[in-house]
Amino acid sequence: MDLFTIENIGGTPLGMVTGSTIKTKNIGKDIGAGLKSMVGGKLGSYEKLMEEAREEATSKMIRAAEALGANAIVGVRYESTEVMAGAAEILVFGTAVSR
Repeated sequence: MDLFTIENIGGTPLGMVTGSTIKTKNIGKDIGAGLKSMVGGKLGSYEKLMEEAREEATSKMIRAAEALGANAIVGVRYESTEVMAGAAEILVFGTAVSR
């Protein structure tokens, strides 16, 4: 599946597709990140968590596009929203196309 941030690559639009996931932090990561934030530096455990969330949401969107017979998705965008303390939703969306 080809993913594009551009709005148009030609082909037939098949509809909007989305994928989302909600991930939470755990107490171990919170303690480690809290200590790290005191001295500064990269929060690797959070980076990994968000990367996994983006990959999971993207996979869901691709499966939705494949179900429509698409071979590409255009206008791909990501959003992140805190749904409660310690939990974030990653949403990805775009337009499935057949080219």
